[in-house]
Amino acid sequence: MSELTFEQMLEESLKTIHTGEVVEGTVIDVKPEEIILNIGYKSDGVLTRNEYTNEPNVDLTTVAKPGDTMEVKVLKVNDGEGQVLLTYKRLAADRGNKRIEEAYENKEVLTAKVAQVLDGGLSVVVEEVRIFIPASLVSDTYEKDLNKYAGQEIQFVISEYNPKRRRYIGDRKQLIVAEKAELQKKLFETIKVGDTVEGTVKNVTDFGAFIDLGGCDGLLHISEMSWGRVENPKKVFKVGDVVKVLIKDISGTKIALSLKFEDANPWKDAASKYAVGNEVTGKVARMTDFGAFIELEPGIDALLHVSQISKEHIEKPSDVLKVGEEVTAKVVDFNEADKKISLSIKAMFAPEPKEEKAAEEDADVVAVDIDAVIANESEETEA
Repeated sequence: MSELTFEQMLEESLKTIHTGEVVEGTVIDVKPEEIILNIGYKSDGVLTRNEYTNEPNVDLTTVAKPGDTMEVKVLKVNDGEGQVLLTYKRLAADRGNKRIEEAYENKEVLTAKVAQVLDGGLSVVVEEVRIFIPASLVSDTYEKDLNKYAGQEIQFVISEYNPKRRRYIGDRKQLIVAEKAELQKKLFETIKVGDTVEGTVKNVTDFGAFIDLGGCDGLLHISEMSWGRVENPKKVFKVGDVVKVLIKDISGTKIALSLKFEDANPWKDAASKYAVGNEVTGKVARMTDFGAFIELEPGIDALLHVSQISKEHIEKPSDVLKVGEEVTAKVVDFNEADKKISLSIKAMFAPEPKEEKAAEEDADVVAVDIDAVIANESEETEA
């Protein structure tokens, strides 16, 4: 039997490789654009930058060094120059496909950094597999500008897996919806009418503010923002404000809120402050043809009827008063049940003897029924 030459023995000691085979190699040289690996074959393997990653302009000397071991896939056994062409990114993609398939089947929540913000959504990469998250599936609310997600790590599930068409769709919206549903459930298990809770202003409109209570939004209507008057909620609140609010009502998933805390109720001590006969000072808040409403303090307005403004006859309040003007008058009627107070400037002056009876009659008219006066005026206006 003939003896084998050294070259023959060396060749027999080396393994054979095939295209598509996964092999392990040891890095023997690294250049910015390629990595040379010893893969136990008669020729070294070459891994180019394009076959390492899809990321542009990566310096391979920053990702590998001599002595490192790595698994690669054989792309071509002989590149024409006796070298074996290798790929890392395609092996990673194959494994990534398997990873995405398992995540899809198991409804696993994945986490990845947003690699790119596109016109129609976000692009993320999981183990070299690019996944697209449409704008409609990024959040449970409309997102006008997706650029805020650039570079952020986000969580999502795979809602569509189609490797043949290389179509991988992610869904972040359903995670947000599910999380909010859980938070909402916990919120309604812990709150009740009368509780004071803390929330964050989420949106402000002309009619009120929506407060995020952590699981559900509550409406703070303009009429519940203060014991006094609020002309424009946008001048009082801004998005992001943290406020403590009172839960006024719960109806299904709708929560009505209030800032009218009882300990700050201006009517609490009104009976003594605005007893009949007391002299009070306030500002003209608004006027009608039948009288002027005087703000005695935030939350308490009193009616100064046109007949009680002056001893002389006055056609309408605006003839002698203006909004914001400070006036002093005497309380001639106090109705705590209906929260109504009547004032008189005329009563501030001592009546002449022959006018005493007439003055008393005037005071009686004011004290009778403010609603009746208002109704009368409304009927005359309609007529």
